[in-house]
Amino acid sequence: MQTNDRSPLRTARLLGYAGLIPFFAGAAWVWAVRDTPAVGFATFALATYAATITAFLGGVHWGPALREGGRDIAALVWGVMPQLGAWLVLLLLPSHLVLAALAALLALCYLVDRRMYVRAGLTAWLPLRLQLTLGAVASCLAGALLPVLR
Repeated sequence: MQTNDRSPLRTARLLGYAGLIPFFAGAAWVWAVRDTPAVGFATFALATYAATITAFLGGVHWGPALREGGRDIAALVWGVMPQLGAWLVLLLLPSHLVLAALAALLALCYLVDRRMYVRAGLTAWLPLRLQLTLGAVASCLAGALLPVLR
């Protein structure tokens, strides 16, 4: 394992925070159109963005694994699990549960990453990873709470 335990550069932080914009905007949009037929599309937009980010979080693990010649089987296997989970959530769950399930999946990705990043020598990235996860999870939960609070 190569160690790359340096803090994320400013560019990575800015891109990470920019990636929260669709989460925050999506949650705000869900609430803004809550009493209109557009709420279904707004919820779908937030859910599909959450699913794509979940897929990205899995794929990130392939970089360090491939750098090691693909010998880290756990990283390769975990690297495809978030995509499969997000796909199944979108495919199988009723719409009123999708955002809550994606929030849980995003949180699970962070919990796994807490171990996997240490193994990959990326511990310094965990504070940023936590901040981004909290923003994404909060946004999904805000959208998921709408049917409950109606």
